[in-house]
Amino acid sequence: MSLGWIGLSEAVPFLGLTLVGGWAADRWDRRRLCVLATAVSVVGALLLVLWSSQSKSPSPWPFYAIQSLSGLSRAFLRPASQALGTELVPRQAYGNAATWRSSSFHFSMVTGPAIGGLLFSLSGATATYGVVTLLLFGGLLALFQVHPPKPNPGPVAGRATGLSDGVKFVLSNRLILSALSLDLFAVLFGGAIALLPAFAHDILRIGPAGLGLMRAAPAVGAILMAIVIAYRRPSEHAGQTLLWAVASFGICWVLFACSRSLALSLLLLTFSGAVDNISVILRATLVQTQTPPDMMGRVQAVNGFFIGSSNELGAFESGLFASVMGLVQSVIFGGCMTLVVVAVVARMVPELRRLKRVTD
Repeated sequence: MSLGWIGLSEAVPFLGLTLVGGWAADRWDRRRLCVLATAVSVVGALLLVLWSSQSKSPSPWPFYAIQSLSGLSRAFLRPASQALGTELVPRQAYGNAATWRSSSFHFSMVTGPAIGGLLFSLSGATATYGVVTLLLFGGLLALFQVHPPKPNPGPVAGRATGLSDGVKFVLSNRLILSALSLDLFAVLFGGAIALLPAFAHDILRIGPAGLGLMRAAPAVGAILMAIVIAYRRPSEHAGQTLLWAVASFGICWVLFACSRSLALSLLLLTFSGAVDNISVILRATLVQTQTPPDMMGRVQAVNGFFIGSSNELGAFESGLFASVMGLVQSVIFGGCMTLVVVAVVARMVPELRRLKRVTD
């Protein structure tokens, strides 16, 4: 349940403010918003260092409060940074840029958890949080080197500029809405990343270093898939590919819940990351190519709302269901629900099934 509270602590401020963050990204300088949001993350990391060093057995509640700072930061950082990317890259390169951005993100997701688990097992929490602080500060410095060649387009005359405009745009576009809904419910039910510490401790009994490998495995698969996608022609059956990718994601988690072998568990986690990255890249390209530049921040905020709901609320759902149904049973149930969601979306949105190329 504590793993669930971690997710909820981040979800509440993120979901509560992400539409505000998207509105701000369409009104103000996006790079400056990224700098300010990252600075909040640096402050949160420093607080983790200070609190973890105060006691051998600190209370978990301050950690939940500090985690909420991460949600506050992401509410503004995610839409601003996603929209900033459209200022840095030509429109015709959005798809390829999404692939490489995903690759760099998942490379960090490979090295971060693996090194973090090893560092935690060797040096403890305080040293690990110290390294996190330094890395975040390095990211903050890097943002000062970003200089967009074209400015934030700002509001266009005659077009609504309210907080809810991104929501209305997404609801009016069935392709974007169906793609976001697939991700929302697939990860909400099928993704059990938040429960990996429990699997490492109770099922596989592998310790912090093994947990680091498990956390890194999905990102390994995502990187390998991103490399394949980057050097292949765009899919000629994008809609069907998206549906099969999400269904495969759910199957991976059902099999993972039944596994008692570390090697098999790592293989399944790797494959889950690979198929998940297919949907990530297709969804990101779809959103970028079909959204007007002056609305990009608000639409990316809605995109972030869906993703944040699935990730952070999914962590709470995973912890809650595991505490009620049992660890293994809850993950099997979530994977099966993912397959149900895929079937429902495929039935209700035939234009997604028929979608050939995501940029069309």
